[in-house]
Amino acid sequence: MSALFRRNTPAAPSDRLVTLVRKPGCHLCDDAQAVVEKVCAELGVPWERKDITEDRELYERYWEQIPVVLVDGSQHTFWRVNEDRLRKALTD
Repeated sequence: MSALFRRNTPAAPSDRLVTLVRKPGCHLCDDAQAVVEKVCAELGVPWERKDITEDRELYERYWEQIPVVLVDGSQHTFWRVNEDRLRKALTD
């Protein structure tokens, strides 16, 4: 099929960015980070960690959903991170 007719060409995993929005002392955040680290390492996807207590905009947007995982700036999930679902989002 011609590229002209394709709706979206998925980015390579290394072109993606996962952001974990978390706060200190949060056990769910620690669990989420372990999943994000594992999946991103396996796929070669860069990831970053943002502290909700240091960013007013993030706090106002996500304070009751911590931890939050963003993929390429869009919310992927919150509270619990499913390893298979994150992997699929990064490879589809």
